[in-house]
Amino acid sequence: MRLEPGRLAPDFYLQADDGTWVDLETILSPPVGQQPQEQVPDSSDSALVLYFYPKDDTTGCTAQACEFRDMQADYDAAGVRVIGVSPDPLKSHQKFRDKHDLPFTLLSDPEHEAAEAYGVWVEKSMYGRTYMGIERSTFVIGPDGVLVEALYKVKPKGHAASVLGLAT
Repeated sequence: MRLEPGRLAPDFYLQADDGTWVDLETILSPPVGQQPQEQVPDSSDSALVLYFYPKDDTTGCTAQACEFRDMQADYDAAGVRVIGVSPDPLKSHQKFRDKHDLPFTLLSDPEHEAAEAYGVWVEKSMYGRTYMGIERSTFVIGPDGVLVEALYKVKPKGHAASVLGLAT
């Protein structure tokens, strides 16, 4: 089921590349002791970019992650947080993050619960073989937890720049 902008983003509880467990509410909340307006320059316009990708350290996924990395200063200036999600295990995420110096969190979804909730766990085919996997997709989520954009079947090249424009 494809998600549409205007509805609440599905919650999840996944392990981050630093070993902590996080849910959507925690990610969208300001750090303890800070009021929402202290979190970013203008938190009323801040957003979360949650992007789903098929596999760590593959050509397209690396290109996409590195574009988000290279634009991190622009995302920070806009008060937009980036988080990547794939079914890869924690150790794979840590290796991928360290190898490419990724400054954002990667979440492990080995049981593809979040992927299913966001409608990105789909049947795919390659060389005549069908299998289930992640459809590269990105979601812009407002500070209130409402979907601002739902982008399915995205291409890695140039994606980080176009998403920043949608998130600000």
